[in-house]
Amino acid sequence: MGPHGQRGTGYGPGQRGTMMGPHYRQTPGQSTTSLESWMSDVDNYTDIVDRTGRTQVAVAVGATGNGGNFAYDPPVIRVSPGTTVRWEWTGQGGTHDVAFVDGSRSSRLTATAGASFERRFGRIGTYLYYCTPHRTLGMKGAVVVE
Repeated sequence: MGPHGQRGTGYGPGQRGTMMGPHYRQTPGQSTTSLESWMSDVDNYTDIVDRTGRTQVAVAVGATGNGGNFAYDPPVIRVSPGTTVRWEWTGQGGTHDVAFVDGSRSSRLTATAGASFERRFGRIGTYLYYCTPHRTLGMKGAVVVE
């Protein structure tokens, strides 16, 4: 177990590894981006939060980070295949969405507190996502399915 009761990543203290090979889901036309480089400008990212073994996991949209309420919390989660992730809007930071880099199904833009978007992850891989209006501020996240 790592800090905060999380399963370790296999890297030493203060190190983050890349999620390449079988853990990284690349689609045609998408550059080969490691999880580390994708999250490099996300100020509330410190480590992958382990949520394996759960059937549903929640992620806050509009959480504190990146100079305001421009973050997902937790920004990176590890889940088991078949897990449903539910993004829940806080109503803070303006209009947000959940848009996947691979072009797969995304949420609509909304600023409404209590709004939600769900997606079930059935295949192993790393799914990168961002908020369309706040991507340049660092409002990005990832779901690692193992």
